[in-house]
Amino acid sequence: MEVLYAIVLGIVQGASEFLPISSSGHLRVVQEVFGLTEQFGLGFDTMVHVATLLAVVVYFRDDLAHMARGLLSRAPEHAADRRLAYLVLFATVPTGIIGLAAGGFFEDADVLYVGIAFLCTSAALTLADALSRKSLHTAEQLSWRRALLVGIAQGVAIMPGISRSGATMSAGLGLGLDREQAARFSFLLSGPIILLAGVKQAVDVFTGATHMPGLAASAAGFVAAAITGYLAIAGLMAYIRRHSFAVFAVYTALMGVSVLVWRLTG
Repeated sequence: MEVLYAIVLGIVQGASEFLPISSSGHLRVVQEVFGLTEQFGLGFDTMVHVATLLAVVVYFRDDLAHMARGLLSRAPEHAADRRLAYLVLFATVPTGIIGLAAGGFFEDADVLYVGIAFLCTSAALTLADALSRKSLHTAEQLSWRRALLVGIAQGVAIMPGISRSGATMSAGLGLGLDREQAARFSFLLSGPIILLAGVKQAVDVFTGATHMPGLAASAAGFVAAAITGYLAIAGLMAYIRRHSFAVFAVYTALMGVSVLVWRLTG
């Protein structure tokens, strides 16, 4: 059963990490409902997050290769790629600061607050659709101030139930990007912070500060999250070219209400 649970949690993580519905919120609720909090704790959560990083690297391999080339070359023709790389790194700073300052509090938050956070995600997505307009610029053309605001939005999403992709895409839309460019910057921005979280958690695992399920379950969860994550990215990028975030706003509102009812009446 441990392997089966790991696969289910991996699929939940892979799908909900990139769809604007909050992966951490879904993992927390699933773990609470099935009593898996001790068996599949923060160590497993971080591992499947790293699996979704692999999905980002594979899907955006061309963007990442261009950004790396921009950092290694000072040629004028690589200026846009270099600027995008710097914007991503710069926007990661506030996320890291917020995570270090408040990570422990949010990780231990009661599921009741997760339900409230789902409702906040729904409100943000609804507002993003209202602010949506034709792109004023590409991600490479974001100002430093606007990139910083997207990074702060990502930091706020450390709270389970607040979607990281939903928060960053909503911020991007409000700052002049269209849905596709907002999603592109959001997914590229996820890379450094997932990597940093993975390194920290790996240290905790090796020092005994946290625990992991068995090797077979861990591997199954990792593969499930990586494959599902890639499919979620590809599906969302295709979907948002023609559709709004309305379906995700409705879904997260229903999740929020359901969690609140379950918690308050259970």
